[in-house]
Amino acid sequence: MKKHLKRLTIPKSWMVKKKGIVFITKPNPGPHPIKLGLSLGTVMRDILKVAKSLKEVKKILHDTEVLVDGIRRKEPKFPVGLMDVLEFKKSNELYRIVLEKGKLNLIPIDKKEAGLKPCRITGKNKVKGKTQLNLYDGKNILIEKDDYKIGDSIVISIQKQEIKEHIKLEKGCSILLLGGKHMGDIGKIEDIISNKITYKGKSGEIIETLKRYVFVIGKDKSSVSIEEKK
Repeated sequence: MKKHLKRLTIPKSWMVKKKGIVFITKPNPGPHPIKLGLSLGTVMRDILKVAKSLKEVKKILHDTEVLVDGIRRKEPKFPVGLMDVLEFKKSNELYRIVLEKGKLNLIPIDKKEAGLKPCRITGKNKVKGKTQLNLYDGKNILIEKDDYKIGDSIVISIQKQEIKEHIKLEKGCSILLLGGKHMGDIGKIEDIISNKITYKGKSGEIIETLKRYVFVIGKDKSSVSIEEKK
């Protein structure tokens, strides 16, 4: 397995210049598809620019606490992706990975928001009489009462892994597009027919997309900030 990627072949969703050092750190295998996730080292060096080299990234990760979803990570190749929360303990800086205009980016967030994470339900199965929800970021949560459907989203508390909100995939809810030519769009569902969804974008245009591209982010508006405040 290749340890690096050539900059010229990186996904279009990475907010990284294709000119520069020939190779870039490839994230380890993880729950995020490569177009929606990248290595922690790339985030620190190429997007946040808290380090100038991979060597500096390794030193920062070794000497200070850098948390991803509340867990300290020391590996520059650790995969981070959409909706993950990064915390730099020393500087007390908090960020969420978002998708803006088809590009992965990081926006600063406050402590309250940093404790919450929207997660898309990608699967369900039975475990000892309970229902296990499989989430898009690789996490699993056991529930007693099952009124959740694949395609719905839940907002969980990062610290206790508890469900704080259930957001159903239904008309009127706010969505984020994870794929297709409208990747990164934010809108509201107008209709759901079989495997297709029509939504109203910010411009008021009605657009059709596939249900598998839809990430429900809120009942009326997004449950967390997904755009940088101006």
